[in-house]
Amino acid sequence: MTGSANEEQRMSDNEPIHRPTVAVLGASRDRHKFGNQSVRAHVRHGYEVFPINPFADQIEGLQAHRSLAELPVDTVDRVTVYLPPEIGLELLDQIAAKRPREVWFNPGSESDALLARAEAIGLPVIAACSMLDLEASASNRKHG
Repeated sequence: MTGSANEEQRMSDNEPIHRPTVAVLGASRDRHKFGNQSVRAHVRHGYEVFPINPFADQIEGLQAHRSLAELPVDTVDRVTVYLPPEIGLELLDQIAAKRPREVWFNPGSESDALLARAEAIGLPVIAACSMLDLEASASNRKHG
């Protein structure tokens, strides 16, 4: 049997299927920066994307938010960080308040102190590139 009874039930009741959510800390208007590339990659992979940048109104046609506290949702599935470690360290409590299932500290955004503090407050830390994870997950779905 392909597909679960729950999936069939949701579809027959016309309930929306949950799209995963991601907050991109350090989202950028500059298309050459990883914070912008991440916004585009997550959109391509079906995420509802919340760009976080205190100096932008929009990024890639999406409303940008000044902080995690301004998001119109209480929780997010994923937070992906493209900020220097010293700034990320200051935002750990805000990240924790959104109760993410995973927090990605992309290359250059992590430090020993930041990762230790994030783990100490119970964040589900992944120190790796979230965009590579998207591509690997998509490849696994195609070939799995």
